[in-house]
Amino acid sequence: MEASLAKAPKRRLMSLDALRGFDMFWILGGEALFAGLLTWSSWQGWKWADAQMHHSQWHGFTFYDLIFPLFIFLSGVALGLSPKRLDKLPIAQRIPLYKHSVKRLFLLLFFGVLYNHGWGTGAPVAIDEVRYASVLGRIAFAWFFAAMLVWHTSLRTQIFVTLGILIAYGLLQLFVPFPGGTAGVFTPQGTINAYVDTHFLPGITYQNRPLDPEGILSTIPAVANAMIGVFVGHFIVKEHKKGEWTKVAYLLLVGAVILALGWLVNLVIPVNKDLWTSSFALVTAGWSIILLAVFYALVDVLKWQKIAFPFVVIGCNAIIIYLASSLVNWKYTAQSLFGGVVNSFPIAAQALIGVIALLLVQWLVLYWMYKRNIFIKV
Repeated sequence: MEASLAKAPKRRLMSLDALRGFDMFWILGGEALFAGLLTWSSWQGWKWADAQMHHSQWHGFTFYDLIFPLFIFLSGVALGLSPKRLDKLPIAQRIPLYKHSVKRLFLLLFFGVLYNHGWGTGAPVAIDEVRYASVLGRIAFAWFFAAMLVWHTSLRTQIFVTLGILIAYGLLQLFVPFPGGTAGVFTPQGTINAYVDTHFLPGITYQNRPLDPEGILSTIPAVANAMIGVFVGHFIVKEHKKGEWTKVAYLLLVGAVILALGWLVNLVIPVNKDLWTSSFALVTAGWSIILLAVFYALVDVLKWQKIAFPFVVIGCNAIIIYLASSLVNWKYTAQSLFGGVVNSFPIAAQALIGVIALLLVQWLVLYWMYKRNIFIKV
């Protein structure tokens, strides 16, 4: 590939930032809106919506299970918008990108540890009591390995590797025996993931369970979520001779097919977030493509950008506000600023108004950063 192509400017989609912001909105406190609405109105439909704002206990799928893999998918889309082949460039031109990717990897790993030990507890001094596995760590690894594939392999190779990851991981869980366990068992203690995390994951696991939801083996299929995002980025960035709406239709169709395939695989390998099973990767990838298609249609095709703007503000500083959600007591700040306003409402409405105040405080900080072009990227 020509060196000039490696320097091509990356296309920026407002829908990408908007969907990333929509994704983060629920983590920042949006998940409590439906519980507040239920308390205020007593309409039982909010009860179903609130149930979607909690992770599945084990097998199964809720909307809240999509938030994490959607973020990984979107990091892949950003990679796919300006795919670079570095392997044919002189080493001097590659080194800056290599340095950036390694720096990003270790910064996110470090921030993940900070997030794990937030809420005023602090990371333990004893290194074997630290939880190293984290959401940010999985995002880091998924993006890093996806970037290495994009930078050094052809599109065909990337597709085969992605399929290979999903198939090999499924076969590993179904058929590979391990000491003290049985292949094909999908219980919290009996799966091969729990064995690997118990024996090989440094530090402690989440809540000292045998299985860490961000453990070693379950990080592997997350790379497939990122790579599927890469393929979508490839597709979106290219002009389509039949127009943008055809592009949207293709995305919706492909998303629906992958979603259906995930639920078909569920008959053999259950959809499970903590194990990040191949069926879970497919289901979440399908929904991610569908959501991106909807946001792309509304924001970049119909140009409803004013409606998307509140989410864009969040999406432009998604990592930093996510980290701040563990390091900053936003509820205290919201109560300090709006406590009197919240208490002036009827008791049934106070929970809902409190959530709105919490979201408003965080959004105003992000808006202040946005207006001053302060975008903290890792």
